[in-house]
Amino acid sequence: MATGELRSRPLGHYRARAREFLLAEDAPGGGPAGCVAVRGEGPGAAVLHNFCVARAHQGRGIGSALLRAAVDRARRLPAARVFTATTGPAVLFLTYGFVPVAPEEAPADWAAALDPSRGSRVYALTL
Repeated sequence: MATGELRSRPLGHYRARAREFLLAEDAPGGGPAGCVAVRGEGPGAAVLHNFCVARAHQGRGIGSALLRAAVDRARRLPAARVFTATTGPAVLFLTYGFVPVAPEEAPADWAAALDPSRGSRVYALTL
């Protein structure tokens, strides 16, 4: 299903990757407003995944703040390029300088894990 929603995965999948996530709260001690994960993928590359903002919090700059923080984290890995995939229109990624790329340009293991039935498109940002 190409809805842009999180894929159904076991909770253990996310627990094992908890340190990769950046989380935005709606207020101190409040519930999550959005998240994004940043992971190094081989020499000089990073990927952003599980990037989402709760519908009630969209349009408030949370996605932009998370994307800036994720790119900053990728720079510190260090990564020369950051990749992501989305089923949506990618307006936010394009606004921040990401460009569409062929999946073959992305880290092979990450690109191979993309679910073709979702119709994801791959984008990259050169740092």
